[in-house]
Amino acid sequence: MSEPLSSHPKYRPDIDGLRAIAVISVVIFHAFPELLSGGFIGVDIFFVISGFLISTIIFESLQTQSFSFIEFYCRRIRRIFPALLVVISASFAFAWFVFLPAEFEQLGKHILGGAGFFSNLLLWSESGYFDKTAETKPLLHLWSLGIEEQFYIIWPLLLWAAYKLRFNWFVLTASVTALSFCLNLSMVYVDAVATFYSPVTRFWELSSGAVLAFFSMRRIPFASCVTANVNSFLGGVFVYSKIKQGVSLFSNNRSFIGLLAIVCGFVVINKAISFPGVWGLLPVLGACLIISAGPAAWLNRSLLSGKVIGWFGLISYPLYLWHWPLLSFARIIEGQAVDLTGRLVLIFVAVFFAWLTYILIEKAFRFGRYGYPKTLVLVCLMITVASIGYYVEAKNGLNYRGPNIVGKDGGWDGGSGVGLQSSCGLSQAYIGKLTCQSDPRQHVKYAQIGDSKALALFGGLVRSSHEHGRWLMIGSGTLGAPVPVISSDPIYRDYQEPIKLALKAIADNNDIEVVLLTFATRALFKLRNDVDIEDLATSPHYQSALSGLQNAIEQLKPTGKKIVILIDNPTLPHPEDCFQRTTSSDFLNLFLRHTLNQRCQLPLERHLELSKKYRQLLNEIESQNQGFVKLFDSTPFLCDEKRGLCETQHNGKLMYSGSDHVSDYAAGQIGKAINDYLAAKGG
Repeated sequence: MSEPLSSHPKYRPDIDGLRAIAVISVVIFHAFPELLSGGFIGVDIFFVISGFLISTIIFESLQTQSFSFIEFYCRRIRRIFPALLVVISASFAFAWFVFLPAEFEQLGKHILGGAGFFSNLLLWSESGYFDKTAETKPLLHLWSLGIEEQFYIIWPLLLWAAYKLRFNWFVLTASVTALSFCLNLSMVYVDAVATFYSPVTRFWELSSGAVLAFFSMRRIPFASCVTANVNSFLGGVFVYSKIKQGVSLFSNNRSFIGLLAIVCGFVVINKAISFPGVWGLLPVLGACLIISAGPAAWLNRSLLSGKVIGWFGLISYPLYLWHWPLLSFARIIEGQAVDLTGRLVLIFVAVFFAWLTYILIEKAFRFGRYGYPKTLVLVCLMITVASIGYYVEAKNGLNYRGPNIVGKDGGWDGGSGVGLQSSCGLSQAYIGKLTCQSDPRQHVKYAQIGDSKALALFGGLVRSSHEHGRWLMIGSGTLGAPVPVISSDPIYRDYQEPIKLALKAIADNNDIEVVLLTFATRALFKLRNDVDIEDLATSPHYQSALSGLQNAIEQLKPTGKKIVILIDNPTLPHPEDCFQRTTSSDFLNLFLRHTLNQRCQLPLERHLELSKKYRQLLNEIESQNQGFVKLFDSTPFLCDEKRGLCETQHNGKLMYSGSDHVSDYAAGQIGKAINDYLAAKGG
């Protein structure tokens, strides 16, 4: 490391132009995903730019022995914190009036993650069955800040240690890049979510910028020789004899190839692809080629250094912060995708807010005197914001504020009066791999087997049970969902082990007299979670489902236990997409003008039509097992037969929670009716 490093690089307008391309692509993808399927790779371009600029500063400061950890992190704080604090605070203030408790609780968690720069880890942990759609998470986009700042906690320490130990910077930088990239390749098809959000599978994008910074600051004879020979070759091919301003043809072609790679990424990459994987090379190498071409390359000088695109580059950070919360809040308020005009207006608003933030906030904190006092103020404010986020999450979304909507009733809350049992009759090897819950007040008489629909109903069954009719349940766990289908059909492969274990545990329990089977229609017919139930009419799995359900029932027949099958509930949109959000603010009530729309109501006749094939199957099962199997229909509790409508609310109470799962209130209504039915039948 004896060769001197060049001086600290001057401002490069072409890099601001590249920033503009990155942020505009992300904004277009979020607002108009049909126009730019791969626009989200703009984040990867940001990673490369950040890795290049920050590593350049660290390299130079270490070489001149002027590097200071305090100064480095103070500069990062004054760069990142001001706009972030404004956007998080504005999001919190708006959500205070508009969000329901569950939404506000989640926002509190995301505020804590955003302020603590670990949003990526939170989002990684949230992905799952009941995870809300991305559009309803206003601070979702802060995952990229988390990865970037996690990198800059580790990276200066590594470079400083390498400098002190006289370890070659290139070997270190190239090794980190290669290791992270290989982990990315090996994990992307094993766990795509983890690969997307994990810092270790993303660091290679930032360290690629660091590799570029290392070479751009060195005078390496070998590289100069290669460049000269490539220039000579290209000059002969393209007959380009005069290189304007001393710019090599090699540099010009690098910038063009880089732009081509990025444009190709915008077009061919989409969210269905496991990303980054090998596809991440398109934006990363593209950005590296453009930056390495230098500010004098024709494309960099003529296109990326323009005043308009440069202006967008200057406001790129606050624009990135503002655009997504605005789109997300609009989506939440409307309960559906915002129309084209609305999205255009929101983008203009985001640009305006970004410009104001840059002029009034960013410049005031980044530049001028009193750097350390400003830094201290920013740190204190960020700690305060993080604490508020933690408090909101800990207090379950502060349900005393915000929209006036009744959620849960005053009954079972998921824990009170219901104990997790040690076995439920399961063998020791499977305890904990299937959910087992039971009312501990007396010995059980009834058992419920099923998937997440059973979990949603169980609290209502317990609290409305009669004195001599207590419940236990075996439901979904890490082993899978015990959907009552025993079949050799490959589509039901995942059901076999859990349902056989559950049925055996129930069959061996002599106290149980009645078994309630509760499961989703889509589970029986193997429909994907995201398909419309209308596809049920064309499902090819009718016979497999019929025979599989019958096989499961045959496992219980010898025990003499009676079986009740709960007919699945109507499917409606997520209940939080169907509220009229009434707040304490008259102005916001005027702003939140939307009313429940038609898609939040399902005509009862239409529901019966859609579920005709499903009901036909259950009727066949009942007919084949007369005196042994009975059906219980949840529809009368979820639909108004007089009005002929199924809705997400009834008498000011939520009937659904967590997509098409019944709410705690509805579970109480249905549970009481089932308990009364069983008591009347003497079973």
